[in-house]
Order: sequence, then structure tokens, then C-alpha cells
Amino acid sequence: MNPISLIGAFVMTLALLSFGIGSISIQRFKMVSPSVLWFLSAGLILNVITAILMTTGAGNNLLSIHGILGYSSLLFMLIEAILIWRLYFIKKLYAEIGAKLRAYSRVAISWWIIAYITGTLLVIV
Repeated sequence: MNPISLIGAFVMTLALLSFGIGSISIQRFKMVSPSVLWFLSAGLILNVITAILMTTGAGNNLLSIHGILGYSSLLFMLIEAILIWRLYFIKKLYAEIGAKLRAYSRVAISWWIIAYITGTLLVIV
């Protein structure tokens, strides 16, 4: 694994931790809190950095199965972050997060974890 991809893998793990904490907080507390906003935003920023690093490190074959999974999972998390921030701007802090948005959050983090595991397995194999 080249150094750029290795750094990308490290940053991706930080994104996983950040998204995980944010998503678990959404499910557990069901409200928009400063920590939810911070962890989802940090995870999104780290995920974008990772996408840039991994694309640079891969050099070619950007439309592989893992690439499509990764880009789609980034899109899922971007949409989730936008929806949570939108709720914050409309109803302010500690607004209740509805059942549909919580369900979307579960789908988004699950899809993101599938992409993460797929990438990990591709490196091992």
C-alpha cells in the first residue's frame, strides 16, 4: 500500500469513529445536540479528505466496486449531515430528530460501514 493510501486509511478510520459517535448519539438521544453536529461534520470533512487521498493514491480504476460504494456512502453521509444541519437551522439546538431521519441515519451509517469493510477486505486480499 502506498503512503498516500495508508494515510487515507488512517483518516478513514477517524471518519468512522466520528460518524459512529454522531450516529449513535442520534439514535440514543433523538435530538440535535452540539456533539451530533460536531461529530457528523468532522466525519464528513474527514471522509472528503479520505476520498481525495484514496483517489490520489489509487491513481486509476476510480469506478471500481469499492469506489462506487465509497462515493455513494459519502453521498449518504453528506445528505444526512445536510438534513441534521437543516433541522438545526429551522428548529435550533436540542430539536427532536424524527423517526424517518433516524431511520435514514441508520441506513446511511450501515452503508458507510459496508464500504469501509469492503475497502479493508480488499487490502487484506
